[in-house]
Amino acid sequence: MLQAAAGPAPAAAKPRLLIAGATGVLGNEVLRRLVGSSAYASAQVLAREPITDGLRGVRTRVVPDAEPQDWPLAAADVAVVLFEPPRLFYDRERALWTPSPQQLVALARWLRASGVRTLAVVLPHAPGRLPDALKRGLASLDEQAVASLGFDRFLLLRSAQQAPDQKQRSAPARLAHWMLAIFKYMIPSSEQPVRALKVAQLLAAALRLAPPGIHVAGPELVWQAAQGDTEAVARQWLVR
Repeated sequence: MLQAAAGPAPAAAKPRLLIAGATGVLGNEVLRRLVGSSAYASAQVLAREPITDGLRGVRTRVVPDAEPQDWPLAAADVAVVLFEPPRLFYDRERALWTPSPQQLVALARWLRASGVRTLAVVLPHAPGRLPDALKRGLASLDEQAVASLGFDRFLLLRSAQQAPDQKQRSAPARLAHWMLAIFKYMIPSSEQPVRALKVAQLLAAALRLAPPGIHVAGPELVWQAAQGDTEAVARQWLVR
C-alpha cells in the first residue's frame, strides 16, 4: 500500500472538444491546430448533414434543423464557437453547422447542459463600432447571459472582421464601400484584421493557460498577439 501511495499519480483524462462553426479560413485553422495539439481526447464538429471527416480524430455530430435548445444533448468538456461563414466552394464546409450571433445564448445553454465547463467564443468585431470601455469587457446582454451560465472558464476573443467579398456585393454596395474606404486611415492599425493563423494560435494558448473566470481579449490584444510572440501575449493577458 505504501509503495502504491508513493507511485506517480494517474494522468488526468484529456478533455473532450466540440467546435461549432468550424468553417472558413479561421475555422479550418482552429480545427487543425486544436486537434493537432493532442490536448484533447476527442473532437466533434457540428454539422447539418453527414460528411466524411478529413482529420484523424475528428467526427461530426449532425444536429437537427431546430434551434439549439431543442437538440439532444452531447458530451463535451471544452467548446469553441466561431461565426465565420462557410466558403461555398467547399462541399465539406457547406455541410457544417454555423451559428448566427443571435443563437449564441441558446447554443451556450445547450453546451452547458451537455457538460461543457470551458467555452471559448471568437466574435467578429466591426472596427469603430464598439466603445473602448466595452472592447475588453462584456459588451451586450447576450454576452452577459452567457457569462452567467456557470462555465468554469469563459473566453471571449474579439477579432476584427475581414471586409466582405466585393464580388458578392451589389453595385450600390460596392460604391458605398469605395466611398467609405477613403476613411480607412481613421481606423487604428490595432483594430485591423489579423491572419486567421494568429487568431487560432492565441485561442489555443488561451485554452491552455486560462485560469477559471471570464477573460475577454479586445481587438487590440488580438492584434498585438499577431505581431510577435503570441504565447507571451497570452501569458501577459491570462497569467497573473
